[in-house]
Amino acid sequence: MDNLARLLKESWTLVEDDRARLSGHFYARLFLLDPALRQLFPVQMADQGDRLLEAIITAVHTVDDPESFDEFLRALGRDHRKYHVDDRHYATMGVALLDALRSTAGDGWNLEYDQAWRESYAAIAALMIAGAADDEDPPFWHAEVLTHQRYGPDTAVLTCQALQHPLRWRAGQYVSLEVPRHHPRVWRNYSVANAPKSDNVLEFHVRSPGAGWVSGALVRRVQPGELLRLAAPMGSMTLDRASERDILCVAGGVGLAPIKALVEELATYNRTRWVHVFYGARHSADLYGLAGLQELVAVHPWLSVTAACSDDPDFDGELGDIPDVVARFGPWTTHDCYVSGSARMVRSTLRVLAADEVPPPNIRYDTFGDL
Repeated sequence: MDNLARLLKESWTLVEDDRARLSGHFYARLFLLDPALRQLFPVQMADQGDRLLEAIITAVHTVDDPESFDEFLRALGRDHRKYHVDDRHYATMGVALLDALRSTAGDGWNLEYDQAWRESYAAIAALMIAGAADDEDPPFWHAEVLTHQRYGPDTAVLTCQALQHPLRWRAGQYVSLEVPRHHPRVWRNYSVANAPKSDNVLEFHVRSPGAGWVSGALVRRVQPGELLRLAAPMGSMTLDRASERDILCVAGGVGLAPIKALVEELATYNRTRWVHVFYGARHSADLYGLAGLQELVAVHPWLSVTAACSDDPDFDGELGDIPDVVARFGPWTTHDCYVSGSARMVRSTLRVLAADEVPPPNIRYDTFGDL
């Protein structure tokens, strides 16, 4: 496995700076091999390649960790059922992927790299197929939007209820979401912002400062009564109930969503662990969830919340980027740490925790492949 991981990572350096070409060649070859596959993808393919490359990058970076590699790929196989991918499609995708890698890498590609990717893709496909076969849930759930509340021009909090089948998730996980009325066959990942309840209701926090397809629709166009589609939950940013360590949670912007869910789950059983939540945004108006957190603080003596703004000198609280604020209140060496936000914010917070010598197994985060 060590040599295989070395070959995969070494060969990836030949293509990682030319991802657009890799993606374009892959899809061109894929649709040439099987034109019927084109109907499984959105009309506009501009962002679709990113989804493929995120999966490849994560697989490459976890291939030397068999346990994580297995869990990730089985979950990915379950998740890909939403695209109507079945067993026969994996062989076609393997041919297209190898052809795209060879073409993009150019003269640097060799037989060792080729064999390493063949073996790895065979293992990847087998685990994804097994994960899909073992899943008794539907490929996706229909969910009705119940409430939709705007916070300024760019942020919305909405709730929806999964219909027909129970949707089982853990606090801290995320799901893929499609808005079929506005952007069919386009899926994006969003953290669930509440702990599981018997009513099958999920809450999502969405920010779309630009014209993002799915996020833009969720913020500006979706209305109560509309139907969404939700795929199987994924992610490992979940609570370790066996741990007795105190907890640090760091949230930036709508990264509050999974942190809120974790706090809600802790509220059902925690009596002994101190929980410190740091919640940051640029301006005080962007701290849309602060009032809700303060309500939880009033009920649970083990919970504290520290809010911070980076670009609002009049804010009556901590000033500065949230990773810097966390550093001022450290060290956090003996805590279980949960981090959620933009890729930049997560990277900065991880550096703070590394400086505090927090053991890596005690740090959990999900950025959907953005790191």
